[in-house]
Amino acid sequence: MKDSVRQAKPCELCGRIVPVTTEHHLTPRELGGSYKGTADLCIPCHKQIHHLFTNRELVVLGLTSIEALQADPKIRSYLKWICKQAPTTIPKSIKSNHVRNRGR
Repeated sequence: MKDSVRQAKPCELCGRIVPVTTEHHLTPRELGGSYKGTADLCIPCHKQIHHLFTNRELVVLGLTSIEALQADPKIRSYLKWICKQAPTTIPKSIKSNHVRNRGR
């Protein structure tokens, strides 16, 4: 896990220069993405993706590239907001109901 934390880089999703980025597997590892592309994302962007979509939804909806994520309406409205926030801001995010209830 230590290798997945990056220091002082731009977030590939929102473009902010942030103190720390994390490695996001564009295709979830559990769905065959272990050796596929990754993206360096700030913590808020990484959390927001996983709070809005299940891993299966990311693949089914084709949200397996930065461009596809940026084009999604849910992510787009979030990006509009997060780009106005300070780089050190880590807002509280809440999982959407369908992600929270996916096991039921």
